[in-house]
This record gives sequence, structure tokens and C-alpha cells, in this order.
Amino acid sequence: MRWRSYVAVGDSFTEGMDDPYPDGTYRGWADLVATRLAAEAGPDFRYANLAIRGRLFPDVVANQVPEAVAMKPDLISFAAGGNDVLRRTFDPDALVARFDDVVRELRSGGADVILFRFADVMARLPGQRLVAPRVELLNRAVGETAERHGAILVDLYADDTYLNPMLWSTDRLHLSPAGHRRVAAQVLGALGVGCDDEWLLVPDRPLPKPWLVARADDLRWVGQHLAPWIKRRLTGRSSGDTVTAKRPTLAPITH
Repeated sequence: MRWRSYVAVGDSFTEGMDDPYPDGTYRGWADLVATRLAAEAGPDFRYANLAIRGRLFPDVVANQVPEAVAMKPDLISFAAGGNDVLRRTFDPDALVARFDDVVRELRSGGADVILFRFADVMARLPGQRLVAPRVELLNRAVGETAERHGAILVDLYADDTYLNPMLWSTDRLHLSPAGHRRVAAQVLGALGVGCDDEWLLVPDRPLPKPWLVARADDLRWVGQHLAPWIKRRLTGRSSGDTVTAKRPTLAPITH
């Protein structure tokens, strides 16, 4: 076991929404991965999760990346840019160029770096015509950067299983507990570390709903999730404005 420390960097995907512990805090795939690595490495294993929901790529790079590098861990996961592709001001050229610089910086200290090609979340969301090409561009850049810098690539986009709505929470944007378990299993697989087979199990797809029931679900989703998201965009706020990193320093696993 060559990893004795692990730092997770990113946004809500890495923070763990919507996969709650019994106390209401979030677990997510990164905690699952850390717990499994700790079981292999022993009591000296240390873990920090710096990810905060709603963070844009520049904020992750400016605040979380230097902190992660300073900790000098053996392993770093970096997943950012998903929030940026949803913004009207998205600048693909700037993000792609900066992405390469960031991965070079993360690798410069000798850490192994995990990168992600994002799953096709837009299959069930409005705005697919605008946002899907941006996701494809970002995923392509991630793959090229991983190859260029010897990073470990976890290709969620290539896994059609993520088209199953049971892997996503009710907001249709964040992973469900089953989705987080599957990501954790794929990360551990990329690292060559075994995990519980049940983490890869996927709930059966729900039966198709009658048209009126499905439209009623869509209206509830608009009211509970889309409308608040739009309001935050219009007022310049983020879902993570009052949130701090759940594991801000390298420490033993506590959950």
C-alpha cells in the first residue's frame, strides 16, 4: 500500500452531496475511498477533504489547490469545472489552459493525482444543447491532461450506467448514495485496490411513469431545485457560501 495520505479537492461532487451520514453530514465517494485506503494502510493513514459545494474552478484552484499541495499527500483527487460549464460566462479556452497548469502543480510534489471525466448528467436536465458540448470539451481536456502528466483517469462518462436515474438524487444534479458508492468503486479499481462488490450494484430502473405523473414530478423539481438555483445565479450567491471544508486538515478517519 503506497498511499499513506489522501487529499480530496473539488466541489459538491467531492464533498459528498447527497449521501448523508446518520448525523446529517455528507459522506460521498471520497470518504468511502479514504476509509478503504485506511483499512489497507493502517492507523497511520491521514485524509483531508477540502471540497465545498458550489465552488467554481478559479476558487478551487486559488484556495484548495495550494492547501492540498502544502499538505504533501501521497494521493490527491481533483474534480472541478462542473459548476463552471453551467454558467453563462464559461470560458473554455481559459479553463482548459488552467487545468493543465493545475495538474502539473499537483503532480510536481510527487503525489499521484486522480482526475475524472464527468458522467452525462445533462441527459435529464434542461439546457442540454448548450451545456453538453461544454461537458464534452472539459472531459476531452481532462483525458488529454491525464495522459500528458501521468495522472490516474476515472472515466465516468464512458459508463452508461450513470444514465440510470437511481444513481442520482432528487435534484437530478448530485449523486445518490448508490451513485457515490459506484464512483468510489471505480476510483478504487483505478488505484488497484479492492472494495465491496455491492458498491457496484445498481438499483433497478423505476418503471416509466404516466405522462401526467412525470410532468407533475418535473414541476416539483422546478420549484424545489431549479428555481432556487436560478435565484442564486441572479443574486450572485452560491449554495456553499456558508459552508466550510468538512475535513480541512490531514487527520485519521473518524466516521
